[in-house]
Amino acid sequence: MHLLLSAGGSSQMVEAFKHNPTFMVMNLCTSAIVLTIVIERFMFQLTRYRVNSSEFFAQIKKLVLAGNIDRAVKLCEAGDYPILQLVKAGLTAANRGEEEIDAALSEKLSELKPETEKRIGALWSLANIATLIGLLGTVSGLIATFASIARPDLSQADKQRLLANGIAEAMYNTALGLGIAVFCMIVHIILHTRAKSIQHDLESVMERTFNLLTIQRPKA
Repeated sequence: MHLLLSAGGSSQMVEAFKHNPTFMVMNLCTSAIVLTIVIERFMFQLTRYRVNSSEFFAQIKKLVLAGNIDRAVKLCEAGDYPILQLVKAGLTAANRGEEEIDAALSEKLSELKPETEKRIGALWSLANIATLIGLLGTVSGLIATFASIARPDLSQADKQRLLANGIAEAMYNTALGLGIAVFCMIVHIILHTRAKSIQHDLESVMERTFNLLTIQRPKA
């Protein structure tokens, strides 16, 4: 790490990039894809699921128990949030019997749950791809280096310089690939955990909505 931060290390990295940028560029493209997925998923989770499900459901429950189903539906139409869509699906089937309510809620839940995990699994694959690209860069750099220093017309000093630069190029490729992979894995764990929490919240809202409309709701 100290080598990467030092002036000499930075200079070597630039030289390595200039000498054989192919695999580094490939991994930089991979990192751009990773960052795009991470930013999009975090924004999705933070904006689409910012509704406090407990407070929202408390309002819905009050309206339903008072017999104001239409007002409860209008409350669900106040925003295009998944939790509101799920509750609305149950409310619109409120007068069709328990089986219809359960079917409507289950269908809507099956539509919403896959969205919470969308593209998160790709991060694990991208971690493996970045690692392999880094290793390819390492092997390619070493092959080119040993081929160069085998030339008989080079002086010992030139061979040592080529060997040092070649090993540096190989290590930078490895470090870049592993760095991207570690980042992918850490963010995957965070996003996957948040997605599971959101799914549990959706399932809880579904159960509470079903119970409210079939057990707690006053019969006409």
